[in-house]
Amino acid sequence: MDAFPDLEKFVCTYEKWHLLIMNYFPARRTSAAVEGINNKARVITKRAYGLKSADSLWTRLILDLNRAQDIVVHTIAGLRALVEGFRTVFSMVCS
Repeated sequence: MDAFPDLEKFVCTYEKWHLLIMNYFPARRTSAAVEGINNKARVITKRAYGLKSADSLWTRLILDLNRAQDIVVHTIAGLRALVEGFRTVFSMVCS
């Protein structure tokens, strides 16, 4: 193995992680999604110069993961009903 130091590193890594590597194949599941979210949170924290509030970090994480619909409080139909209510109130006041 002295002639192939990179191969020796590979074999050592494989021996260390053999069980976990083999566990992937029956179910074909990885922790890639979780690792991606963790990485995104670290990037957001660095980019935002250390968000202090957990709520701010969580909101930013949801937005960055294209999950804005999960934090939107009002639907289009709800906003239309709200506007119609305002029109009714203001039409009585303004007429």
